[in-house]
Amino acid sequence: MSYNLLKGKKGIIFGALDSNSIAWKTAERVHEEGGQFVLTNAPVAMRMGQINELAEKTGSQVIPADATSVEDLQKLVEQSMEILGGKIDFVLHSIGMSINVRKGNHYTNQNYDWTQKGTDVSAMSFHKVMQTLYKADAMNEWGSIVALSYMAAQRVFPDYNDMADNKAYLESIARSFGYFFGRDKKVRVNTISQSPTPTTAGSGVKGFDGFIAYADKMSPLGNATALDCANYAVTLFSDLTKRVTLQNLYNDGGFSNMGVSDAVMSTFVGEE
Repeated sequence: MSYNLLKGKKGIIFGALDSNSIAWKTAERVHEEGGQFVLTNAPVAMRMGQINELAEKTGSQVIPADATSVEDLQKLVEQSMEILGGKIDFVLHSIGMSINVRKGNHYTNQNYDWTQKGTDVSAMSFHKVMQTLYKADAMNEWGSIVALSYMAAQRVFPDYNDMADNKAYLESIARSFGYFFGRDKKVRVNTISQSPTPTTAGSGVKGFDGFIAYADKMSPLGNATALDCANYAVTLFSDLTKRVTLQNLYNDGGFSNMGVSDAVMSTFVGEE
């Protein structure tokens, strides 16, 4: 169901890879709510995914850009404003990557060149995106910038590896840059801490099926889906949340406030 929450709003969506990705679902929901946007991803990711299919479905244009390259981001912002006919109202940063995870390197045995690359892609790119938008004065007042995070930024999930550090850094950037963006441009910046979600990126984490099953048993409402996250992002892009900023917002079925659940306890002590 559409409520026209984003009618007349324009933005940039980073990270749509395939129909499983949160960015993809968000693009579909933004389109349904009347928003217009440019889609972007790194050239290598675009070759792996089906972003052109999404562009056709939503009447959007695709601009390849490496989010770790300030030069690419400057071109992206400039071209997006030309395509969309003015300043930007919303941005979704849905980017994350760990070579250590992909290659099976344990957290206690990192290849630091890979660690640095993962930090640049997963977290530093968020600062680069915002700095580029800030310097170009590319955001409309009361615009909204959202990045996707995960609970491992606060708690230990051993196999999430260096991505946990990346997410903690991402959330810190959101708060720190969000202060300046709010003070100077009236733009809000938030992160969504999402349930473990079976996306192409997430499935690369060792034991990810276990993450999903455990979180689902721990959460009173069960895991939030990619579509749930997309709907949450739509509310944050809308004018209904104009003074929500500097927040890490949990979209996880209640997992973040749970100590233990009956379902998890029964696994260890058996049903009485």
